[in-house]
Parts: sequence; structure tokens; C-alpha cells
Amino acid sequence: MSDRITVEELAELMKKAAGITVVPEDLQQQYNSGFDALGIDSLGLLGIVGELENRYGTPMPPDAERSKTPRQFLDLVNSALMTGA
Repeated sequence: MSDRITVEELAELMKKAAGITVVPEDLQQQYNSGFDALGIDSLGLLGIVGELENRYGTPMPPDAERSKTPRQFLDLVNSALMTGA
């Protein structure tokens, strides 16, 4: 397990926690699109945040569950993981 979440890991989390299958390449292409365009709603995003908290044993930033795009989410979560927040 690395200290950064990749697009591939986010795609895996989307399937596991929200039941939405997105190929990592498609997710990369839609990096700045809204999660809603990918079929992820606020409860799905909350599930992804919860899965990350369980996986890393640390709380994620409160704004993570309100992220609008995969880019915003990964930037926020990876910044928190790198600083240990």
C-alpha cells in the first residue's frame, strides 16, 4: 500500500464502495468531470471515504466527501496522506 491513491485505486474503490464500475483509463479521461457524471452520488463518495479511512487507519479530510471531481478528491486525499493528517 502506497502513501498515494492512484486513479486505478480510485476506480477499484468506486466499484467496491459505490458499486460503480469505471475503467481506470476512462476515469483518467474524465478526471475533471463531476462524480455525478460517473454515477457516483454523495453516499457513494462517503462510502469511498469510509473505505479509505479503514484501509489507512486515519480520518480523511472532512471536505473529501464533498469533492466534485476525481481530481479534486485525489488531490485532497493524497495531500492528507502525505502530511499524515
